[in-house]
Amino acid sequence: MMSVEEEVLRIQKKLNKMTSSDGTGQEQALDILKELQTLDINLEVLTKTRIGMTVNALRKSSKDDEVISLAKTLIKNWKKFLSASNSTKESSNTSSSKVSKKEGRDDKKESKERDKEKDSRKLPNQFPPTSSTTTDAVRLKCREMLAAALTVDREEFEGCATAEELAEELEEAIFQEFKNTDMRYKNRIRSRIANLKDAKNPNLRTNFRVGAISASRLATMTAEEMANDEIKQLREKFKKEAINDAQLATVQGTKTDLLKCGKCKKRNCTYNQVQTRSADEPMTTFVLCNECGNRWKFC
Repeated sequence: MMSVEEEVLRIQKKLNKMTSSDGTGQEQALDILKELQTLDINLEVLTKTRIGMTVNALRKSSKDDEVISLAKTLIKNWKKFLSASNSTKESSNTSSSKVSKKEGRDDKKESKERDKEKDSRKLPNQFPPTSSTTTDAVRLKCREMLAAALTVDREEFEGCATAEELAEELEEAIFQEFKNTDMRYKNRIRSRIANLKDAKNPNLRTNFRVGAISASRLATMTAEEMANDEIKQLREKFKKEAINDAQLATVQGTKTDLLKCGKCKKRNCTYNQVQTRSADEPMTTFVLCNECGNRWKFC
């Protein structure tokens, strides 16, 4: 018989497959969320599996009102575990302090250790650690602009860190790399802001807000890694064309008078044959007119 944690992980795999920007493939999402609702999930299971992140991502991508409503209910109920856990620990700390007042300095040390332990057990990413404070005007302005970029679509992300907290984490990660606010630091900040505000690239912004991309990762991502899908497709197309041109350039070609140029009507041509498709497909023939420079291809 599977444990609760194993059941949650099994369900999480199914939900991960359903989470997409267009909300497709989610026909069974409501039934799976109902199954998840019946499990006896505690704070330890939530922390280990991070199922709250997965359910929140599904809520953002779903177009089904019932799925969205049930996902919100689950997240709200799970957040109560943290509040209850904190209240229990605080009550325990109060009782313990009354009993151990006679121990003086030792009591203060134990209290501090308990507070640190309580902070360290917060749910990952949903309650991220506070970034270092700063009074530097440049850094504060950068944090403000990053937060604005994260809220450009005015969407709410319940159960996740706020835009201001994430902006502080991201700025802190960038600052730690350069150790100053020089031009390299500013250029890195500008590139993050531009990509996070890109209306054609909502996935980058959403993935960062829900924790799929960490602040340290986003701080070092290249322009190619952050680019939206349209730009990535264009780059792939240009790459393939460059490969084809390189292949043609390395082959001298064969002259022939059997082919006629459709532009100048002359029969002074050079052709090359390149395998551009799978091995069981015929080769593609590229033809160059030596008179007018016209190029064409045929299979």
